[in-house]
Amino acid sequence: MEKSYSTEIDNLEDLNRYLNKEIGISDWFEMTQDKVNSFAELTQDKQWIHIDQEKAKLYSPYKKTIAHGFHVLSFASQVVFQTLKLKNVALAVNYGLEKVRFPNATPANSKFRGRVSLINIEDVEGGAKYTFKIIFEVKGEIKPVCVAETISLIYSMPS
Repeated sequence: MEKSYSTEIDNLEDLNRYLNKEIGISDWFEMTQDKVNSFAELTQDKQWIHIDQEKAKLYSPYKKTIAHGFHVLSFASQVVFQTLKLKNVALAVNYGLEKVRFPNATPANSKFRGRVSLINIEDVEGGAKYTFKIIFEVKGEIKPVCVAETISLIYSMPS
């Protein structure tokens, strides 16, 4: 498997060179059962598929508990932070999501990471609005667990 890496950009204008290209791969994150349980508690989503290990062994197609899809998606900002270093940024704002799919599950006690590509960029006064595609991969699986498009606004430092 490929190693994690990030892209470092000196000026916001240089981001255009990375349109429709991969800009980085995050480090691996661990999805422990304790993290799954904490997320289930926090969101009050305590379905057996997430927290009941014995029932999951019997009835789950994965034969173990799985993380909630939005738990993995909650790592999107951290994945982007790890994969893109913009030097002249005054402010970056997470604007929202464009598209999200969950084609696979993230089993408890597995590792996952994000592969980030820049798929759109638009100029706004003082900065840019850009869209990243993040493919969340689980170690040892071919099919991704989540594919999301995140939108952000970024403003450069004044000259």
